Amino acid sequence: MRIRSINAMKGPNYWSVRRHKLIVMVLDLEDMEEKPTNKIPGFRERLEALFPTMIEHRCSVGSKGGFFQRVDEGTWMGHVIEHIALEIQTLAGMDVGFGRTRGYGEVGVYNVVFAYMEEKVGRYAAEASVRICEALIDGNKYDLAEDIQRMRELREDERLGPSTGSIVEEAASRGIPWIRLNKYSLCQLGYGANQKRIQATVTSETSSIGVELACDKEDTKYLLEQAEVPVPKGDIIRRESSLESTCRYVGYPLVVKPVGGNHGRGITVNIQNYDQALEAFRAAKRVSETIIIEKYITGEDYRLLVINNKLVAAAIRTPAHVVGDGKSTIQELVDEVNKDPRRGYGHENVLTQITINDLTLSILKTKGYTAETVPAAGERVILKDTANLSTGGTAEDVTDIVHPSNVFMAERISKIIDLDICGIDIMTTDISKPLSETGGAVLEVNAGPGFRMHLAPTTGLPRNVAAPVVDKLFPNGASGRIPIVAVTGTNGKTTTTRLIAHLAKMKGYRVGYTTTDGVYIQNQLLMSGDCTGPVSAEFVLKDPTVDFAVLECARGGLLRAGLGFHNCDVGIVTNVAADHLGLKGIHTIEQLAKVKGVIPETVLPEGYAILNADDDLVYDMRKSVNCNVALFSMDEDNPRIKAMQKLGGISAIYENGFITICRGEWKIRITKAVNVPLTYGGKATFMIQNILPAVITGYVRGFSIEDMKVALETFIPSPAQTPGRLNMFRFKDFDVLLDYAHNPAGMRALQKFIDNIDASVKVGVIAGVGDRRDEDTNEVGAVAAEMFDEIIIRQDKHLRGRSEEELIGLLKQGIEKQDPNKKITIIPNEREAATHAIKNAKKGSLIVICSDVIPDALELVQQLKEEEAKRLYEFSTDDIPNKH
Repeated sequence: MRIRSINAMKGPNYWSVRRHKLIVMVLDLEDMEEKPTNKIPGFRERLEALFPTMIEHRCSVGSKGGFFQRVDEGTWMGHVIEHIALEIQTLAGMDVGFGRTRGYGEVGVYNVVFAYMEEKVGRYAAEASVRICEALIDGNKYDLAEDIQRMRELREDERLGPSTGSIVEEAASRGIPWIRLNKYSLCQLGYGANQKRIQATVTSETSSIGVELACDKEDTKYLLEQAEVPVPKGDIIRRESSLESTCRYVGYPLVVKPVGGNHGRGITVNIQNYDQALEAFRAAKRVSETIIIEKYITGEDYRLLVINNKLVAAAIRTPAHVVGDGKSTIQELVDEVNKDPRRGYGHENVLTQITINDLTLSILKTKGYTAETVPAAGERVILKDTANLSTGGTAEDVTDIVHPSNVFMAERISKIIDLDICGIDIMTTDISKPLSETGGAVLEVNAGPGFRMHLAPTTGLPRNVAAPVVDKLFPNGASGRIPIVAVTGTNGKTTTTRLIAHLAKMKGYRVGYTTTDGVYIQNQLLMSGDCTGPVSAEFVLKDPTVDFAVLECARGGLLRAGLGFHNCDVGIVTNVAADHLGLKGIHTIEQLAKVKGVIPETVLPEGYAILNADDDLVYDMRKSVNCNVALFSMDEDNPRIKAMQKLGGISAIYENGFITICRGEWKIRITKAVNVPLTYGGKATFMIQNILPAVITGYVRGFSIEDMKVALETFIPSPAQTPGRLNMFRFKDFDVLLDYAHNPAGMRALQKFIDNIDASVKVGVIAGVGDRRDEDTNEVGAVAAEMFDEIIIRQDKHLRGRSEEELIGLLKQGIEKQDPNKKITIIPNEREAATHAIKNAKKGSLIVICSDVIPDALELVQQLKEEEAKRLYEFSTDDIPNKH
């Protein structure tokens, strides 16, 4: 078997609008296409022996053991691999369940689709599941444990930590979108100008001075002491020579910790003598040049969490430890503790497994113990210096018993240090009593405190401490969203996108938009090229200057990775025509419509899906949406529009020469089509069709009719506003039209416009696209033969798997079938072909250049126009008497 490709969906996609995280593996079964599971002796038994828990897979049977029943009856290896990929992720601690295996459109080739939680794990599971299946087929042994452990490691490397993850999950539960900005814990909540950022539990509203103070334990202690907050007696030193005298001054037992440390790094507690102090000093020196020596306060280790100057949680923390039974070694006791199902690898469970490392051995050594020591029954053996959950510690929630004076103190400290989120470490014998009574003290104030102990304490009530963070960042139920308009379809996407962006700009919005030409932020081109995929969409949504997004969404990005956003406010489908068929497993126009239909299905319930009522496939998409529907049509008598009007819905029509919006039976005429430059005096009917969904968008977003009228009448079809879309260049004796038409539907639309233009001769410069079907390239040739008097065939830069001769032959077949006598010139180089057409243009002719590399074509035509202007100027100055 051979893996052709593995893609990770990250947003709404062809396979599922609701399930965003899916691996799509294209798998060629090769010889195994002829060998379903029931034809492989012993396969079922080996599969069940390796994966006994697969008994829970119900599959299409719908009952326990259903998948094994399918294996007995005979199913194909793609289906088996799907189930293995899901099972090994579950065994690695990631409970995923969605999967599908569907034909790719070629014999023996399948799309194997399954859910993942972390992308690297999903990709690993895809490859591992094929290896496992091949081993099962061949009857070879397989080390499954190695794969499980590797996936756990990948998960821990990639997943968000529990603190960051809790805030992200809380935001998502409120409908606030989010984007991970790096491979660590920096995340964006909300979009564009309404975004906030978090990094673990530090937010974009956290005071940088507060963070610096908290990281400098010397300054923190000084400020607290000045504010009459109880802190341990201590001093700061930098040199080892100062250690002995400082220890005498403070008095044993001691704590030694680095000034700039965090998460317990470099801290040693309960130091009883100078030798221990010296070892601790040297360990702390590895973290910071400046070291704190302070009195060790006996009692329990408490963490108080304050968010937005309010105490939200408190926990008592206990370092990793074991309790002796009088017969087991410390190592054996640790192994037994780690059997607790609540303990897991990294952050996968409530508790983390305890490890015996160099630090543990050092702690044991101070008591004269090793890992092989057998502690007495009931003896508590501490294994770590600090009570961090990440090193195997435990936590008990005590929020409800914190004394009011301690609550007041904690909230006051958050203001003294100036932190919106802070963790305050207190040592005291009883948190239910004031520190003044117990002799307790504040040990540290931490910026970016961990939430895990509060979210999932070992004992006590879990606290949703992420909620007050999100409350602070997004008060009063704010969503953090900006308006998003998503545009898809076969033809007209880019012009519709640009027009809507122009409408929004005229309304006063700071617009970001994506097109096949590039990404624009406030009309500045920041990325060039085909930018209609999820990466480009995220580029706009991450930009903090943007407060309105218009995103062109093409088929390729949807199939490669899904959408770059989860929901939009307006989703437009211009049309669906036969283009790109035979690519990426999409072989029929109905499948293509399903791809395009992802856009309207992502529209928010209060938003609008704007659909073409003249296109059956697009109109049918209304059945799958969960939002308002608006329709547009070039036919004012379209029965679908009439039905919408009777229901009181919104539609846009072209009627009696007017661009008209209908709300129920009420009609609002925006302007005459002839007044809109984009329509070329009403001749470019396909441009009118692009205008209709744009004006509906403006209307449902609350734009005034007058604003839309002005916007339409100031949107000029030009290289600046619509590059490569009906760009007309007037030369002295002829005209040149540059357009992006490249498929049969686009060519037919262009034909209607060309037919309305008077010209002595109409010359077309056309090309075939290498990754299209033969019949599509034939049809492009046939339409060109109807449209033009003369045809020049050139070639794209990228042949996409075809030869020049093959593409030229297909175009000629289409042309000659339509008109065997059509004049054809073959000039493969696009620049040479366009130059030839322009330099040999006849008076009164129209040269139409169909190009897919718009910047290059625009540069060439403008260059030739400038050369003509220069010649004309030189010619005219020759006629001026005495010009010298």
